[in-house]
Amino acid sequence: MNAKPDPVVERLAPDECWTLLEQTNVGRLAVLVDGHPDVFPVNYILDGDSIVFRTGVGTKFWSTMTTPCAMEIDGYRASSGKAWSVVVRGRTNLILDQQERASVDALGLDPWQPGNKDFYLRLSLEAVTGRRFKTKRPDLWGTPLNDARTATFH
Repeated sequence: MNAKPDPVVERLAPDECWTLLEQTNVGRLAVLVDGHPDVFPVNYILDGDSIVFRTGVGTKFWSTMTTPCAMEIDGYRASSGKAWSVVVRGRTNLILDQQERASVDALGLDPWQPGNKDFYLRLSLEAVTGRRFKTKRPDLWGTPLNDARTATFH
């Protein structure tokens, strides 16, 4: 009996993508700013079939109000030697209802970065895709970019 080799890239089913989204709480929000793409790290929570995050008034807030956006999360499982990536696309809506905001707070949505983060944004998803692939451990990548790939956000 011949064993089939691991596929180079494994496409993830939507339910697998949701499971991965539930297992982390930091992503990179991609938006259009003055006609060019920009990326912002955000911490988030899942609320039903949407993603909620907080922000202050600024580029991220105004950009998400006017154009579609995307969020990407990724990770690595040492036990399997596989990395994964999930991308969601959709539009954001400002949460104004105080009870809805309190409900989101009860789920543990607290901004990590200091500063005024009074605006609650809900990313309603239009698409979710994911992939998984075999790789070396990130700490063994051994390139000068290694520090950037494992950097934390301040």
